[in-house]
Amino acid sequence: MAEKIKVGVLGLGRAGRGMHLNELNKYYKDKFEFVAGCDKDPEQIETTRNLYPDARYYSDMNELFADPEVELVTIATRSLDHVDHALMAFNAGKKVFCEKPVAASVAEFDRLVEAEKSRPGSIFIRHNRRFEPAFNQIRDIIASGKLGWVYEIKLDRNAFQWRSDWQTFKEYGGGQLLNWGPHIIDHALRFLESPVKSLWSNLKLVAAKADAEDHIKIILEGENGRIVDLEISGGTAISDPVYVIHGTRGSLTSNDECRLKVKYMNPAIPLPEFSSDRGNPKGFGNAYTPAWVEDDLQVAPANGYDCHKIWVNLYEAIREGKDYLIKMDEAREVVRITEMVRQGAIDNARDKKF
Repeated sequence: MAEKIKVGVLGLGRAGRGMHLNELNKYYKDKFEFVAGCDKDPEQIETTRNLYPDARYYSDMNELFADPEVELVTIATRSLDHVDHALMAFNAGKKVFCEKPVAASVAEFDRLVEAEKSRPGSIFIRHNRRFEPAFNQIRDIIASGKLGWVYEIKLDRNAFQWRSDWQTFKEYGGGQLLNWGPHIIDHALRFLESPVKSLWSNLKLVAAKADAEDHIKIILEGENGRIVDLEISGGTAISDPVYVIHGTRGSLTSNDECRLKVKYMNPAIPLPEFSSDRGNPKGFGNAYTPAWVEDDLQVAPANGYDCHKIWVNLYEAIREGKDYLIKMDEAREVVRITEMVRQGAIDNARDKKF
């Protein structure tokens, strides 16, 4: 077994402690060792110290970056600080694992691209939802051809939240566009399987308590004619299905990312040959009824992926020289589309009255 990667975590809040450290401690103690953490909030340090007493703790990030034992720094600070903090860690000679959103603009992201040219393979992007089980299994189903040509995909992440933390303030990079947005935009670009031809977007503030958007609608059209319709909301009392896929031979839906319902034409039965008749209709509906197959599937992707397995890919990239699946150009495209959404969106702030 190769040597463990020694990790320093910058930001010990919901992402740093609640996700990064929780995942490493639960699944990957054999591959990673948490040796140091940093947060400017003493309460976050004490909470983390109680859980991980053997690590070292700093209130000054420069001390974390100077720690000679730290090989990899995970960036889990507030959204608008990610690029600056990632570059500080990189310039201190560390490898960097950067939480989303990586950057709020392409110009910011390109600072990372330019820096990494001097030490390739040192900056890694945490788009962990690329490893989501349902996402991977649905891509396999699309690739199988059983749905025919897929012409429309709907992606929804909906709930109702009177949210009131820093993620609701624009000045801190709050709002759903930079929170859930990078995950679902990354999914959309993978599903589109084509360069983006056109984009329409609408941002609303519905339920959150500050000034950042909490309801997003984005429609992407690919050069191949496929449509991906994204909705991310903290203001819906009844949620739509998480996935809806429509193709020329069938459809797929999932309400919970745990089960997939698939309905498609039986490939063993040839399609009937007939054409439209210009005469008067003789009834209602189809001239022929397709022979449908209906599957109710438990989500279990063939590749065995789960969101936390991004750490396995990260470890293999660093220790074994394998390809890291989240490419910098793909992450840059997510940032580019996010920036286009922000610049081109119809922005509707809600009336504060209920």
